[in-house]
Amino acid sequence: MKSIGFILIIAGILMMVFRGFSVTTEKEVADIGPLEINKKENKWIGWPTYAGGALVVVGIVMVVTGKRKTA
Repeated sequence: MKSIGFILIIAGILMMVFRGFSVTTEKEVADIGPLEINKKENKWIGWPTYAGGALVVVGIVMVVTGKRKTA
C-alpha cells in the first residue's frame, strides 16, 4: 500500500512539472500513382495541473494510512 502511495506521489509531482507532451503524427493527404503526399501534424496531449495535485494528495493519504507491520 505504501509503495503504491509513493508511486502516486512521484507521478503527481511529474504531472505538475510536465503539463503534457507533444506527439507528431504523419497523415497521408494524397496518393496519386507513384506520387504520395504526406502531412505531419503536431498534437498536444495534456492534463490539468489539479490532476497531479490530486494524485499527490491521494498518495500521501495512502502512505500515512498504510498498514504497518508488527513484528
